[in-house]
Amino acid sequence: MNDPRAIAVHADPPSALSGLQATVIGAGIGGLAAALALCRRGASVSVLEQAPEISEVGAGLQISPNGTRVLTALGLDPAALGDQAEAVELRDQRGRLVTRMDLPAVPGFYLCHRADLIAGLAAAARTAGAGVKLLQRVSTVELKARAEALMRTGARQPAGLLIGADGVHSVLRPVLNGPSRPFFTGQVAWRATIPGSGGPAVVQVFMGPGRHLVSYPLRGGALRNIVAVEERRQWAAEGWTHADDPTALRAAFGGFGGSVPDWLASIEQVWLWGLFRHPVARRWHDGQGRAVILGDAAHATLPFLAQGANMALEDAWVLAEALAARPDAPAEALAGFEARRKRRCKDIVAAADRNARAYHLRAPIAPIGHAILRLAGHVAPGLALRRFAWVHEHDVTREAVP
Repeated sequence: MNDPRAIAVHADPPSALSGLQATVIGAGIGGLAAALALCRRGASVSVLEQAPEISEVGAGLQISPNGTRVLTALGLDPAALGDQAEAVELRDQRGRLVTRMDLPAVPGFYLCHRADLIAGLAAAARTAGAGVKLLQRVSTVELKARAEALMRTGARQPAGLLIGADGVHSVLRPVLNGPSRPFFTGQVAWRATIPGSGGPAVVQVFMGPGRHLVSYPLRGGALRNIVAVEERRQWAAEGWTHADDPTALRAAFGGFGGSVPDWLASIEQVWLWGLFRHPVARRWHDGQGRAVILGDAAHATLPFLAQGANMALEDAWVLAEALAARPDAPAEALAGFEARRKRRCKDIVAAADRNARAYHLRAPIAPIGHAILRLAGHVAPGLALRRFAWVHEHDVTREAVP
């Protein structure tokens, strides 16, 4: 299922960054992809991960063609990491089909278990030469003559180029930008996986008043991923590791039909997190070539366009490419990275915000909106998907490097 256009994409020689030493904070998707991309260009990379092992709360994610192209260019086979998605179906609250969007085969959309993607990236990064160090909790960062990571143990670790890929609670972002205040969007999300029963690799979105539920199979149908979002005033903590009572999720979506009731009845463990809006960071690098942030640390997004992982993959590729283009001028390279990424990431964050409202229509608007979607699906199949061609068809592996 590889994209034939991407197979030959390796313009930078493998020794382009042989003099670079880099330290990555965070062994998530963005951090491991950055480590892999840098090592493939000759850099010496250490990854600091605070957890005792590289693992993820069981959950699914969607890799769209823009992310698929990066994985392929990094030497990974997306088909070995997940299942290729056939279509996206939008359904109303009762389970009736509103419209179906068939997905292109090349380069393809993939439905991945997050743990499988993390494991694949970690194995590839280690094979490329990255050192992944566990139980490395960074308390803060100092940017003086050089970048240093200050560990919770009190130790100081010289960082070379310090890369903050440590998510919304990044220790590096406030050093570059000062404190920021994310705000609660008035929405919470439940995430769960249940045993699967096979079936086609189709993403189903059930749309209701003030809430929606997304589900798709994982690992060949052995599991089913469920993400359910509800608008409410009651605040919930941010993060993916807050357990909740499955009965609360069942109550919130009690009026939904189709397959939803059976799915919800199968849930034994569910995680709840509050959805917060973080401003895109004003500064992504320190101006002197010592430190840079990427992924959620720079531009966290709401999950309504399925682009968080894809943007992190794009960031990783562009950062390595920018550094390889100017190995003698890291400050200029980091400035070029930010310039290439910032506008696109802001646009995707804004588009994800708009998508949430489209899923949560209430009467009398909802029937009208659904009727328009049905008509468009008959008259112009694929129109709904083409609205986001600017997201999915973008190829950072073939962008012109300034």
